[in-house]
Amino acid sequence: MELYIHIPFCVKKCAYCDFLSFGSDQDDRRRYALALIQELKYWGQQLDHPQVETVFIGGGTPSWMEPQYLAEIIATAREEFHILPDCEFTMEMNPGTVTQESLGIYLRSGVNRLSIGLQSSIDSELQTLGRIHDYNQFLRSYEKVMDAGFTNINIDIMTGIPGQNLKSLEKTLRNVTGLHPKHISAYDLMIEEGTPFYEKYCFDEVKRHAGMPTEFLPDEETQYQMTRLTEEFLESKGYHQYEISNFAKDGYQCRHNIGYWTRKEYLGVGLGAASLVRENRWNNIRDMESYIASCQDPFAVKKGEESTGLPGFMTDLQKLSRKDAMEEFMFLGLRLLAGVSARDFERAFGTTIYGVYGDVLRKHESEGLLIMKSGQIYLTERGRDVSNEVLCDYLLS
Repeated sequence: MELYIHIPFCVKKCAYCDFLSFGSDQDDRRRYALALIQELKYWGQQLDHPQVETVFIGGGTPSWMEPQYLAEIIATAREEFHILPDCEFTMEMNPGTVTQESLGIYLRSGVNRLSIGLQSSIDSELQTLGRIHDYNQFLRSYEKVMDAGFTNINIDIMTGIPGQNLKSLEKTLRNVTGLHPKHISAYDLMIEEGTPFYEKYCFDEVKRHAGMPTEFLPDEETQYQMTRLTEEFLESKGYHQYEISNFAKDGYQCRHNIGYWTRKEYLGVGLGAASLVRENRWNNIRDMESYIASCQDPFAVKKGEESTGLPGFMTDLQKLSRKDAMEEFMFLGLRLLAGVSARDFERAFGTTIYGVYGDVLRKHESEGLLIMKSGQIYLTERGRDVSNEVLCDYLLS
Protein backbone atom coordinates (compact mmCIF):
# COMPACT_ATOMS: atom_id res chain seq x y z
CA MET A 1 0.00 0.00 0.00
CA GLU A 2 0.99 3.62 -0.53
CA LEU A 3 0.20 6.48 1.85
CA TYR A 4 -0.52 10.08 0.83
CA ILE A 5 -0.75 12.86 3.45
CA HIS A 6 -2.25 16.19 2.35
CA ILE A 7 -1.13 19.50 3.88
CA PRO A 8 -3.36 22.21 2.33
CA PHE A 9 -1.52 25.32 3.56
CA CYS A 10 0.42 27.78 1.41
CA VAL A 11 2.16 31.09 2.01
CA LYS A 12 0.17 32.43 -0.95
CA LYS A 13 -1.84 30.65 -3.62
CA CYS A 14 -0.23 30.82 -7.07
CA ALA A 15 -2.27 32.40 -9.86
CA TYR A 16 -2.50 29.15 -11.88
CA CYS A 17 -3.19 26.72 -9.00
CA ASP A 18 -6.49 24.87 -8.61
CA PHE A 19 -5.24 22.45 -5.93
CA LEU A 20 -6.96 22.32 -2.54
CA SER A 21 -4.76 24.88 -0.77
CA PHE A 22 -5.16 28.13 1.14
CA GLY A 23 -3.61 30.43 3.72
CA SER A 24 -3.59 29.71 7.45
CA ASP A 25 -2.42 30.84 10.85
CA GLN A 26 -0.52 28.78 13.42
CA ASP A 27 -3.70 27.75 15.23
CA ASP A 28 -5.19 26.43 11.97
CA ARG A 29 -2.08 24.37 11.35
CA ARG A 30 -2.00 23.02 14.92
CA ARG A 31 -5.66 21.97 14.83
CA TYR A 32 -5.25 20.41 11.40
CA ALA A 33 -2.19 18.43 12.53
CA LEU A 34 -4.17 17.02 15.48
CA ALA A 35 -7.01 16.04 13.12
CA LEU A 36 -4.59 14.32 10.74
CA ILE A 37 -3.15 12.36 13.64
CA GLN A 38 -6.65 11.18 14.58
CA GLU A 39 -7.38 10.11 11.01
CA LEU A 40 -4.09 8.19 10.80
CA LYS A 41 -4.96 6.38 14.05
CA TYR A 42 -8.41 5.53 12.71
CA TRP A 43 -7.07 3.99 9.50
CA GLY A 44 -4.22 2.19 11.24
CA GLN A 45 -6.75 0.29 13.36
CA GLN A 46 -9.35 -0.07 10.60
CA LEU A 47 -6.87 -1.55 8.10
CA ASP A 48 -4.99 -3.60 10.69
CA HIS A 49 -1.72 -1.64 10.42
CA PRO A 50 -0.87 -2.47 6.79
CA GLN A 51 2.54 -2.42 5.13
CA VAL A 52 3.39 0.86 3.41
CA GLU A 53 5.91 0.94 0.56
CA THR A 54 5.88 4.68 -0.18
CA VAL A 55 4.76 7.82 1.63
CA PHE A 56 4.15 11.17 -0.06
CA ILE A 57 3.44 14.37 1.87
CA GLY A 58 1.95 16.83 -0.62
CA GLY A 59 0.00 20.03 -0.70
CA GLY A 60 -0.27 22.93 -0.63
CA THR A 61 3.18 23.52 0.77
CA PRO A 62 3.98 20.95 3.49
CA SER A 63 7.18 22.83 4.39
CA TRP A 64 5.02 25.81 5.43
CA MET A 65 3.68 23.77 8.37
CA GLU A 66 5.68 23.92 11.59
CA PRO A 67 8.26 21.10 11.43
CA GLN A 68 7.38 19.84 14.90
CA TYR A 69 3.79 19.26 13.74
CA LEU A 70 5.04 17.35 10.70
CA ALA A 71 7.31 15.27 12.94
CA GLU A 72 4.30 14.33 15.10
CA ILE A 73 2.25 13.41 12.03
CA ILE A 74 5.07 11.23 10.67
CA ALA A 75 5.64 9.59 14.05
CA THR A 76 1.95 8.67 14.18
CA ALA A 77 2.11 7.21 10.67
CA ARG A 78 5.03 5.05 11.82
CA GLU A 79 3.09 3.89 14.88
CA GLU A 80 -0.09 3.05 12.96
CA PHE A 81 1.36 1.59 9.74
CA HIS A 82 4.16 -0.85 9.04
CA ILE A 83 6.39 1.47 7.00
CA LEU A 84 8.93 -0.72 5.26
CA PRO A 85 12.66 -0.09 5.82
CA ASP A 86 13.23 0.78 2.14
CA CYS A 87 10.17 3.04 1.96
CA GLU A 88 10.44 5.95 -0.48
CA PHE A 89 9.37 8.89 1.73
CA THR A 90 8.76 12.07 -0.27
CA MET A 91 7.84 15.54 0.92
CA GLU A 92 7.04 18.57 -1.21
CA MET A 93 8.56 21.94 -0.38
CA ASN A 94 8.79 25.42 -1.87
CA PRO A 95 11.87 27.65 -1.92
CA GLY A 96 12.13 30.03 1.00
CA THR A 97 10.08 27.84 3.38
CA VAL A 98 12.83 25.68 4.93
CA THR A 99 15.68 26.19 7.39
CA GLN A 100 18.62 23.98 8.32
CA GLU A 101 16.73 23.12 11.51
CA SER A 102 13.51 22.12 9.74
CA LEU A 103 15.40 20.08 7.13
CA GLY A 104 17.17 18.22 9.93
CA ILE A 105 13.81 17.39 11.51
CA TYR A 106 12.46 16.05 8.20
CA LEU A 107 15.56 13.89 7.71
CA ARG A 108 15.46 12.48 11.25
CA SER A 109 11.75 11.73 10.83
CA GLY A 110 12.55 9.51 7.86
CA VAL A 111 11.90 11.76 4.86
CA ASN A 112 14.41 10.63 2.22
CA ARG A 113 13.19 12.39 -0.93
CA LEU A 114 12.33 16.07 -1.42
CA SER A 115 10.31 17.51 -4.30
CA ILE A 116 11.02 21.23 -4.81
CA GLY A 117 8.65 23.49 -6.74
CA LEU A 118 10.78 25.75 -8.93
CA GLN A 119 8.73 26.01 -12.21
CA SER A 120 11.20 28.38 -13.91
CA SER A 121 14.65 29.87 -13.37
CA ILE A 122 13.53 33.13 -15.06
CA ASP A 123 12.39 35.68 -12.48
CA SER A 124 9.90 37.39 -14.81
CA GLU A 125 8.21 34.02 -15.44
CA LEU A 126 8.10 33.30 -11.70
CA GLN A 127 6.43 36.67 -11.15
CA THR A 128 3.87 35.91 -13.86
CA LEU A 129 3.04 32.62 -12.14
CA GLY A 130 2.63 34.36 -8.79
CA ARG A 131 5.38 32.33 -7.10
CA ILE A 132 6.62 33.43 -3.66
CA HIS A 133 10.32 33.19 -4.57
CA ASP A 134 12.86 34.26 -7.14
CA TYR A 135 15.56 32.04 -8.62
CA ASN A 136 18.24 33.11 -6.14
CA GLN A 137 15.96 32.14 -3.24
CA PHE A 138 15.51 28.75 -4.87
CA LEU A 139 19.30 28.33 -5.14
CA ARG A 140 19.75 29.20 -1.46
CA SER A 141 17.08 26.68 -0.48
CA TYR A 142 18.62 24.02 -2.73
CA GLU A 143 22.00 24.57 -1.09
CA LYS A 144 20.42 24.11 2.35
CA VAL A 145 18.78 20.87 1.19
CA MET A 146 22.10 19.51 -0.05
CA ASP A 147 23.94 20.63 3.09
CA ALA A 148 21.31 18.88 5.23
CA GLY A 149 22.19 15.57 3.57
CA PHE A 150 19.33 15.00 1.12
CA THR A 151 20.51 13.31 -2.07
CA ASN A 152 17.26 12.15 -3.72
CA ILE A 153 15.73 15.41 -4.99
CA ASN A 154 13.09 16.23 -7.59
CA ILE A 155 12.72 19.67 -9.17
CA ASP A 156 9.43 20.72 -10.77
CA ILE A 157 9.55 22.90 -13.88
CA MET A 158 6.79 24.13 -16.14
CA THR A 159 6.35 24.74 -19.87
CA GLY A 160 3.78 26.94 -21.57
CA ILE A 161 4.12 29.86 -19.14
CA PRO A 162 2.77 33.17 -20.53
CA GLY A 163 5.72 34.96 -22.14
CA GLN A 164 7.94 31.87 -22.09
CA ASN A 165 9.88 31.04 -25.25
CA LEU A 166 12.29 28.34 -26.36
CA LYS A 167 15.33 30.37 -25.31
CA SER A 168 14.06 30.97 -21.77
CA LEU A 169 12.99 27.33 -21.42
CA GLU A 170 16.43 26.14 -22.50
CA LYS A 171 18.00 28.42 -19.90
CA THR A 172 15.81 26.87 -17.20
CA LEU A 173 16.71 23.36 -18.40
CA ARG A 174 20.44 24.22 -18.32
CA ASN A 175 20.21 25.76 -14.88
CA VAL A 176 18.23 22.87 -13.40
CA THR A 177 20.32 20.05 -14.89
CA GLY A 178 23.46 21.89 -13.76
CA LEU A 179 22.32 21.24 -10.17
CA HIS A 180 22.24 17.46 -10.83
CA PRO A 181 18.97 16.51 -9.12
CA LYS A 182 18.02 12.85 -9.43
CA HIS A 183 14.57 13.58 -10.89
CA ILE A 184 12.88 16.35 -12.90
CA SER A 185 9.13 16.77 -13.43
CA ALA A 186 8.27 18.94 -16.44
CA TYR A 187 4.59 19.82 -16.58
CA ASP A 188 2.63 21.74 -19.19
CA LEU A 189 0.82 24.71 -17.65
CA MET A 190 -2.91 23.98 -17.48
CA ILE A 191 -5.34 26.89 -17.54
CA GLU A 192 -7.82 25.71 -14.91
CA GLU A 193 -11.29 27.15 -14.42
CA GLY A 194 -11.71 29.08 -11.17
CA THR A 195 -8.14 30.42 -11.11
CA PRO A 196 -6.92 33.97 -11.85
CA PHE A 197 -5.11 32.51 -14.88
CA TYR A 198 -8.41 31.27 -16.28
CA GLU A 199 -9.91 34.75 -16.10
CA LYS A 200 -6.86 36.23 -17.80
CA TYR A 201 -5.88 33.58 -20.35
CA CYS A 202 -8.93 31.42 -21.09
CA PHE A 203 -9.53 33.05 -24.50
CA ASP A 204 -5.85 32.65 -25.39
CA GLU A 205 -6.14 28.97 -24.46
CA VAL A 206 -9.12 28.55 -26.80
CA LYS A 207 -7.17 30.19 -29.61
CA ARG A 208 -4.17 27.94 -28.99
CA HIS A 209 -6.26 24.77 -29.20
CA ALA A 210 -7.79 26.08 -32.41
CA GLY A 211 -4.33 26.57 -33.91
CA MET A 212 -4.74 30.35 -33.99
CA PRO A 213 -2.10 32.96 -33.05
CA THR A 214 -2.03 33.67 -29.31
CA GLU A 215 -1.39 36.90 -27.42
CA PHE A 216 0.19 35.66 -24.16
CA LEU A 217 0.55 31.88 -24.16
CA PRO A 218 3.00 30.07 -26.43
CA ASP A 219 1.11 29.04 -29.57
CA GLU A 220 0.45 25.40 -30.45
CA GLU A 221 3.61 24.97 -32.55
CA THR A 222 5.84 26.61 -29.93
CA GLN A 223 4.30 24.42 -27.21
CA TYR A 224 5.08 21.35 -29.33
CA GLN A 225 8.68 22.55 -29.80
CA MET A 226 8.96 23.11 -26.02
CA THR A 227 7.93 19.51 -25.39
CA ARG A 228 10.52 18.22 -27.86
CA LEU A 229 13.23 20.51 -26.47
CA THR A 230 12.52 19.35 -22.92
CA GLU A 231 12.60 15.66 -23.82
CA GLU A 232 15.73 15.87 -25.97
CA PHE A 233 17.66 18.17 -23.63
CA LEU A 234 16.94 16.10 -20.53
CA GLU A 235 17.79 12.86 -22.33
CA SER A 236 21.12 14.36 -23.38
CA LYS A 237 21.88 15.04 -19.71
CA GLY A 238 21.08 11.50 -18.59
CA TYR A 239 17.48 12.00 -17.48
CA HIS A 240 15.39 9.21 -18.96
CA GLN A 241 11.72 9.87 -19.60
CA TYR A 242 9.59 7.19 -17.95
CA GLU A 243 6.21 8.98 -17.94
CA ILE A 244 4.69 11.76 -20.02
CA SER A 245 5.90 14.50 -17.64
CA ASN A 246 8.62 12.78 -15.61
CA PHE A 247 12.35 12.21 -16.12
CA ALA A 248 14.88 10.51 -13.85
CA LYS A 249 18.43 9.33 -13.53
CA ASP A 250 18.67 5.53 -13.58
CA GLY A 251 17.14 4.03 -10.44
CA TYR A 252 15.45 7.25 -9.29
CA GLN A 253 11.98 7.05 -10.84
CA CYS A 254 9.30 8.14 -8.35
CA ARG A 255 7.98 4.86 -6.94
CA HIS A 256 4.97 6.54 -5.36
CA ASN A 257 3.70 8.01 -8.62
CA ILE A 258 4.41 4.78 -10.52
CA GLY A 259 2.15 3.15 -7.94
CA TYR A 260 -0.70 5.49 -8.93
CA TRP A 261 -0.20 4.79 -12.63
CA THR A 262 -0.11 1.02 -12.09
CA ARG A 263 -3.13 1.04 -9.75
CA LYS A 264 -1.49 0.04 -6.49
CA GLU A 265 -3.68 0.52 -3.45
CA TYR A 266 -3.23 3.89 -1.81
CA LEU A 267 -4.70 5.59 1.23
CA GLY A 268 -5.05 9.37 1.24
CA VAL A 269 -5.40 11.17 4.56
CA GLY A 270 -6.13 14.82 5.09
CA LEU A 271 -8.42 17.37 3.54
CA GLY A 272 -9.74 16.33 0.11
CA ALA A 273 -7.36 13.36 -0.18
CA ALA A 274 -8.32 10.50 -2.51
CA SER A 275 -8.02 6.77 -1.77
CA LEU A 276 -8.19 3.47 -3.63
CA VAL A 277 -8.37 0.49 -1.27
CA ARG A 278 -9.72 -2.95 -2.25
CA GLU A 279 -11.32 -1.46 -5.38
CA ASN A 280 -13.15 1.08 -3.20
CA ARG A 281 -12.54 4.68 -4.15
CA TRP A 282 -13.41 7.69 -2.05
CA ASN A 283 -12.41 11.28 -1.29
CA ASN A 284 -12.15 13.10 1.99
CA ILE A 285 -14.35 16.14 2.53
CA ARG A 286 -12.95 19.52 1.49
CA ASP A 287 -14.21 21.84 4.25
CA MET A 288 -11.55 22.23 6.92
CA GLU A 289 -13.75 22.86 9.94
CA SER A 290 -15.98 19.89 9.07
CA TYR A 291 -12.91 17.73 8.55
CA ILE A 292 -11.41 18.65 11.92
CA ALA A 293 -14.72 18.02 13.70
CA SER A 294 -15.26 14.65 12.00
CA CYS A 295 -11.75 13.45 12.87
CA GLN A 296 -12.45 14.17 16.53
CA ASP A 297 -15.68 12.11 16.39
CA PRO A 298 -15.80 10.14 13.12
CA PHE A 299 -19.29 8.70 13.60
CA ALA A 300 -21.09 11.71 15.04
CA VAL A 301 -24.50 12.26 13.43
CA LYS A 302 -25.94 15.75 13.11
CA LYS A 303 -29.45 16.34 14.43
CA GLY A 304 -32.04 15.45 11.81
CA GLU A 305 -29.61 13.35 9.73
CA GLU A 306 -29.30 9.58 9.43
CA SER A 307 -26.05 7.70 9.99
CA THR A 308 -24.27 6.60 6.81
CA GLY A 309 -22.15 4.09 8.69
CA LEU A 310 -19.04 5.85 7.37
CA PRO A 311 -16.68 8.22 9.19
CA GLY A 312 -17.71 11.81 8.66
CA PHE A 313 -14.53 12.77 6.83
CA MET A 314 -15.28 10.32 3.97
CA THR A 315 -17.40 11.17 0.92
CA ASP A 316 -18.08 9.90 -2.61
CA LEU A 317 -17.49 6.25 -1.71
CA GLN A 318 -17.88 3.96 -4.70
CA LYS A 319 -17.03 0.36 -5.46
CA LEU A 320 -15.19 0.34 -8.76
CA SER A 321 -16.76 -1.93 -11.33
CA ARG A 322 -14.70 -4.27 -13.49
CA LYS A 323 -15.27 -1.83 -16.37
CA ASP A 324 -14.01 1.11 -14.26
CA ALA A 325 -10.89 -0.84 -13.29
CA MET A 326 -10.16 -1.77 -16.91
CA GLU A 327 -10.46 1.86 -17.99
CA GLU A 328 -8.10 3.00 -15.24
CA PHE A 329 -5.62 0.24 -16.11
CA MET A 330 -5.39 1.65 -19.63
CA PHE A 331 -5.51 5.42 -19.28
CA LEU A 332 -3.21 5.45 -16.26
CA GLY A 333 -0.81 2.79 -17.48
CA LEU A 334 -0.43 4.29 -20.95
CA ARG A 335 1.01 7.45 -19.35
CA LEU A 336 4.15 5.41 -18.70
CA LEU A 337 6.61 5.13 -21.56
CA ALA A 338 6.78 1.38 -20.90
CA GLY A 339 3.01 1.30 -21.34
CA VAL A 340 0.85 -1.61 -20.19
CA SER A 341 1.39 -5.36 -20.22
CA ALA A 342 -1.12 -7.64 -21.96
CA ARG A 343 -0.17 -10.34 -19.46
CA ASP A 344 -0.88 -8.06 -16.47
CA PHE A 345 -4.26 -7.13 -17.96
CA GLU A 346 -5.23 -10.79 -18.36
CA ARG A 347 -3.99 -11.61 -14.86
CA ALA A 348 -6.05 -8.75 -13.39
CA PHE A 349 -9.28 -9.27 -15.32
CA GLY A 350 -9.31 -12.86 -16.54
CA THR A 351 -9.68 -11.88 -20.18
CA THR A 352 -7.33 -10.69 -22.92
CA ILE A 353 -6.66 -7.03 -23.54
CA TYR A 354 -7.26 -7.66 -27.23
CA GLY A 355 -10.71 -9.08 -26.55
CA VAL A 356 -11.71 -5.90 -24.74
CA TYR A 357 -9.73 -3.22 -26.58
CA GLY A 358 -8.72 -4.92 -29.83
CA ASP A 359 -10.52 -2.48 -32.15
CA VAL A 360 -9.15 0.68 -30.54
CA LEU A 361 -5.65 -0.81 -30.21
CA ARG A 362 -5.55 -1.69 -33.90
CA LYS A 363 -6.94 1.76 -34.80
CA HIS A 364 -4.27 3.57 -32.77
CA GLU A 365 -1.54 1.30 -34.12
CA SER A 366 -2.58 2.00 -37.72
CA GLU A 367 -2.57 5.77 -36.98
CA GLY A 368 0.97 5.61 -35.61
CA LEU A 369 -0.14 6.50 -32.09
CA LEU A 370 0.70 3.21 -30.41
CA ILE A 371 3.03 0.22 -30.64
CA MET A 372 2.22 -3.38 -29.68
CA LYS A 373 5.37 -5.45 -29.24
CA SER A 374 6.07 -8.66 -27.31
CA GLY A 375 2.94 -8.26 -25.21
CA GLN A 376 3.76 -4.66 -24.25
CA ILE A 377 1.57 -1.81 -25.46
CA TYR A 378 2.83 1.78 -25.36
CA LEU A 379 2.27 5.17 -26.97
CA THR A 380 4.55 6.51 -29.68
CA GLU A 381 5.99 10.01 -29.47
CA ARG A 382 3.10 11.19 -31.64
CA GLY A 383 0.64 9.40 -29.37
CA ARG A 384 2.09 11.12 -26.30
CA ASP A 385 1.72 14.49 -28.02
CA VAL A 386 -2.05 13.96 -28.23
CA SER A 387 -2.35 11.70 -25.19
CA ASN A 388 -5.45 13.38 -23.77
CA GLU A 389 -7.40 12.58 -26.94
CA VAL A 390 -5.90 9.10 -27.30
CA LEU A 391 -6.59 8.02 -23.72
CA CYS A 392 -10.25 9.03 -23.97
CA ASP A 393 -10.71 6.20 -26.47
CA TYR A 394 -10.16 3.68 -23.66
CA LEU A 395 -13.37 4.64 -21.90
CA LEU A 396 -15.74 1.70 -22.42
CA SER A 397 -19.32 2.49 -23.47
